[in-house]
Amino acid sequence: MPSRNAPQSSRAVALDLLEAVWQRGRPLEEAIAGHRGLDALAPRDRAFVRALAGTCLRRQGQIDALIDARLERPLKASKARVRSILRLGVAQVCFLSVPAHAAVSTTVALAQGQGERPFRGLINAVLRRLAETGAALAAEQDAARLNTPDWLWQSWSAAYGEAAARRCAEVQLGDPPLDLTLRRGEDPEAWAGRLDARVLPGRALRLAPGAGEVGRLPGYGEGAWWVQDFAAGLPVRLFGNLAGKTVLDLCAAPGGKTAQLAAAGAEVIALDLSESRLERLRGNLKRLGLVAATVVADAATWRPPQPAAAILLDAPCTATGTLRRHPDIARLRRPQDVAALTEVQDELLRAAAAMLAPGGTLVYAVCSLQPEEGPVRIDHLLEEVPELARQPLRAEEIHGLPELVTPDGDLRSLPCHLAELGGMDGFYACRLQRR
Repeated sequence: MPSRNAPQSSRAVALDLLEAVWQRGRPLEEAIAGHRGLDALAPRDRAFVRALAGTCLRRQGQIDALIDARLERPLKASKARVRSILRLGVAQVCFLSVPAHAAVSTTVALAQGQGERPFRGLINAVLRRLAETGAALAAEQDAARLNTPDWLWQSWSAAYGEAAARRCAEVQLGDPPLDLTLRRGEDPEAWAGRLDARVLPGRALRLAPGAGEVGRLPGYGEGAWWVQDFAAGLPVRLFGNLAGKTVLDLCAAPGGKTAQLAAAGAEVIALDLSESRLERLRGNLKRLGLVAATVVADAATWRPPQPAAAILLDAPCTATGTLRRHPDIARLRRPQDVAALTEVQDELLRAAAAMLAPGGTLVYAVCSLQPEEGPVRIDHLLEEVPELARQPLRAEEIHGLPELVTPDGDLRSLPCHLAELGGMDGFYACRLQRR
């Protein structure tokens, strides 16, 4: 719960952030980064704002079903703010265990403060009814199905089977753990003790959800680790030994894989279209004591001085494998986004293939669960560039996890993999070699 001295302001900030997503189509993290009111809140209130916004997005389907069942007539589309305020209240009453009197009174006050005074009675009535029965009703809902947009559910069911689609959706409803990759030479067991973490395969650390603000955790200031989901650390492993090798890291920002490449002893050339994103990458490398050359350029048209022996293409994608960390993606993405991004991915893959030296290795990766952005793109590339061939990976290259290896020898992680340890992001990666 928020602290008592700022109950209204924290909810108003949460409303601002959610309306940025729902009404203006902005990513949640972008809205958070640009919101001055959030920084003015106490740490406890900032945590509450994030929990409230995340819950509203993760549980939006359930929340809307609970609201609609208690309305005598549907809310007009023009009353989007009233629905947004109701969503905030329902999230608190049904999913965040905020005391009913506090949730109801502050939500009604929020409505008045936001110019929705005529709807105070409606909001009060809906929330009071749900305060009595809402949690029990929510427990009976088909949460996985209700909170997953139809097009994603159908896509995942077709690609992985409905049972796997359901498991993925269920994992993505929970608060995500925080995974850290240790700098070379750091002792994972010692850091696990300091951070109250568990050691994952391959020396990564996993902290429980709600571990606190990243910048305040032990080891951050001294650059002992960086944040990187367990699955995101797997594609770089497909290169094998990188000591002394030059690697082109295309579309490099925000830089987790750049750090991983540099820590493995590679000479990295990190390329990105955005100067501001590269600046953040440079800052992170400096904190970690790692070095990489950086280039601001479009990977589709830029070319290195000579063909490269190793290229990582972590391509722009719909990021549907990261819904547990970025629940706004389910509300922002549309099927047409997949079609638009596959064109970009094809262009980048052709460019990467043109940069690759004979005998060189290209690793393509996306944090998407959509097959159109993964194996379908590789099949298309291999038809266009017959000089390329798949190099199937072995389970021992990815910490001995055979369930992450596809029949074609590609990497495919699902959010439900390693569910007993808290799951992982959904990733696809393929290793190619030029003949």
